Amino acid sequence: MAKKAARTSGGKKKKASRKKTPVAQQIRRWMTLAVLAVVGVVLALVLLYSVVNPPVTHTIWSEWRRLGKVEREWVQIEDISPIMARSVVAAEDANFCLHWGFDVEAIRDALEGGGNRGASTITQQVVKNVFLWQGRSWVRKAMETSITPVVEIFWSKQRILEVYLNVAETGNGVFGVEAAAQRYFNRSAAQLTSVQAARIAAILPSPRNRSVTDPSVRTRRRAAAILDGAATIRADGRANCFED
Repeated sequence: MAKKAARTSGGKKKKASRKKTPVAQQIRRWMTLAVLAVVGVVLALVLLYSVVNPPVTHTIWSEWRRLGKVEREWVQIEDISPIMARSVVAAEDANFCLHWGFDVEAIRDALEGGGNRGASTITQQVVKNVFLWQGRSWVRKAMETSITPVVEIFWSKQRILEVYLNVAETGNGVFGVEAAAQRYFNRSAAQLTSVQAARIAAILPSPRNRSVTDPSVRTRRRAAAILDGAATIRADGRANCFED
């Protein structure tokens, strides 16, 4: 009887094990499908936004909810003063034309500096603004790192910069250089002077805490450095990928 009971118990365990296996496989299958679906959606959006302007970003939507309105006007890169484009590149990613989404030298410098300075390229910032969300987390950073090369493959450098110039936060509730030019200087982005462009570029690291129209001494110094940087990248060819 004892042996029979043992066999019965063993049989039940085997049956239970056989029942659990399909469930585990089904979970893995659904997880795989979910991951593939996310990848497919992201790839589709990357392809779509290579020719269609992103209608909204998570940051713009969040600010609209917080403030009740935002200022934003999309313009083509041809309708933006070339000095504005050069100033932004000089300020945020001087090697924009030389890398494929990641500036290894800037990352190394940031690590050597204790991680207190940023190393995100313009492409990475576009990915964060258009496809993801703000804030620091390993999940967001991992997704940003994965999507950045895809954007570099399917978008031209000019398109990446055009999107950045239109979605970057340029003030409290202000997005893009056209809205910034209208707000601060009562003119279009195409009419910006070199000093005005440098002032806008100078506030990009912290647009809610820095002023374009009443800049601090630090912001003025940064704007002056940006003017020099914009002239440098034009002279040495590091602006060719978005100006040709």
